[in-house]
Amino acid sequence: MKNLKEKLRRRQVTIGSWITLSDPAVAEIMARVGFDWLVVDMEHSGLSTGQAQEIIRVIDLCGVTPLVRVMKNDPDIIKRFMDMGAHGVLVPLVNSKDDAQKAVEAVKYPPQGTRGVGLARAQKYSMDLESYYRWNQKNSIVIVQLEHIEAVENLEEIMSVEGVDGFIIGLYDLSGSLGCPGDFSNPKVRAALKEIRLKSKKSGYLTGQHVVDPKPELVKQKIEEGVKFIGFSDDFLFLNGYAKSLFGQIKKYL
Repeated sequence: MKNLKEKLRRRQVTIGSWITLSDPAVAEIMARVGFDWLVVDMEHSGLSTGQAQEIIRVIDLCGVTPLVRVMKNDPDIIKRFMDMGAHGVLVPLVNSKDDAQKAVEAVKYPPQGTRGVGLARAQKYSMDLESYYRWNQKNSIVIVQLEHIEAVENLEEIMSVEGVDGFIIGLYDLSGSLGCPGDFSNPKVRAALKEIRLKSKKSGYLTGQHVVDPKPELVKQKIEEGVKFIGFSDDFLFLNGYAKSLFGQIKKYL
């Protein structure tokens, strides 16, 4: 089986999901479903760093690629999650080439980057630094989040940074930057998405999007639109949706 990095290089469709709940059993259940990758969400969840480390461990040991959506584009934060064993990061609010370069440098060791060398889980607690170094420089993943109209305008420059594997659209924040938060049918939002599609088609960028509503037909739609890196809903929405659906059927018998 090709690793995730190779699939991204080949522009194959990969499907992942989001982990927000703290119990590692939830991550284990999600990892055994068959997703290519799982994102531990540190930006919009109540997870602590200790809980994140346990979740990363579980995902990894289940043979699924663990990624972390970090809180912000900060080298100390990124380094810490990479040392925990994350295979890569999703970095919010990357609006410029400099932002993208900063994210890549935080993931890669010198001479490609500026990441400090530590001995933690990723390096097998000092037993595997050399091979981890080689793996990290070649296979670690950086996905930038396009969440502002400025990022759309600077897309070519952002994607020109060596080490950026692709981008994922942050539709809520993007619409907010255009003055119409949550109004995805607004002409300004539609125009921004069209610009992203045109630039991506022209240059072959790896495009990602989070399909929040757990409806398979929406994933099919994104695949048909050319989206390759697709996040399918998240743990609590799967739980909520399935529980509500089954309870709705039970209520018919009352």
